[in-house]
Amino acid sequence: MILPFPREFSDDAAERSIPDVAQARRLLATLAPGLAIALAQRRRALAPITSDCAAERVARAEAAVELAYARLALRHGSWGDDFHAYHNEHHILEIFDSRIAQLMQQVGLHALSLDDWLLLGLFAACHDLRQREAVLYSAGVGSNERASIEEGLRILDLAGFDRSRDITYYIGLELTIAGSTFDARPPAQDWEYNSVDLVQGGGALASKLDAKLDKHVPGWRDDRALQHALELALVAADLDTANVAEPFTRFVETGLRLCQEREMRCHRETGDDNSAMPVYAFLTDGQERFFFELHRFNSELGREAFSAAKQANAQPLRALTMALRARMAVNGKPANGDAVIDAMRELARDFQSRGLS
Repeated sequence: MILPFPREFSDDAAERSIPDVAQARRLLATLAPGLAIALAQRRRALAPITSDCAAERVARAEAAVELAYARLALRHGSWGDDFHAYHNEHHILEIFDSRIAQLMQQVGLHALSLDDWLLLGLFAACHDLRQREAVLYSAGVGSNERASIEEGLRILDLAGFDRSRDITYYIGLELTIAGSTFDARPPAQDWEYNSVDLVQGGGALASKLDAKLDKHVPGWRDDRALQHALELALVAADLDTANVAEPFTRFVETGLRLCQEREMRCHRETGDDNSAMPVYAFLTDGQERFFFELHRFNSELGREAFSAAKQANAQPLRALTMALRARMAVNGKPANGDAVIDAMRELARDFQSRGLS
């Protein structure tokens, strides 16, 4: 481990239930055949820069993605009983299958090396493995991220990576996941998030990771592997938050899913009346603050790939939140959070039908 972390995060029930790649593949074959399609598409995309001797690294990276995907699906996704509306296996594919593909298309396959592209795929699969760790920061890295790093490194071991031969993969995965920590203020007392608070928080740690390394890892600037891993951490953080650059209706849906997860973590049902105003605040002031004040792209590649699409969403978002506020002004306080979510979906569909987004 590069950064000084105070304690280890042991395996949990999901990790023990899917202990290896073979078990993950048995489950994926019937429960998530779409992942195999995504992996095959990525393999074809990388073929022009994949030499015969590199094919084994591609296979190991695919195995690690499969294992991480299966564990997240069981832990917080559609296979288990602790479903998180945002941080689930679908979010892996949002980054792995969609945003990385868009990055490739926009900046070109040769903008990064094969190992870099594989590492970004590993980041997509591993960066949100853990979501239930107790609040504890170390060197600015949230406990969810640190637990995900530790499990991610164990997954690399199980997929056939070697900590000496493939050290750049271990370094890269640690720093990309660490950098995805959202620099948040202390969470409110009624909810459990310990790494992301879009309403209160700051930006991704990736933009400040060099200062953390200066403080905790003297001499890192003379280590080319660490320098390059930091560059990748900036790109990874941009991929993680590039929902702001999704087609507008998809961007709205990501916000709604994160809002639903937030309410669950606040121990509120969106169908209860006490969720009405928190949901309303999140989908108006919170969305605007995240989009216009807190979010920024950290890497040149991220800006090149996603900035224009984000800018295209700016005016529709302002108009949508204004329309939601106007509806509440006319209709009064909504019955519950579900009513706010339904209203936002309806308004977004109306915007799309009228060509306003």
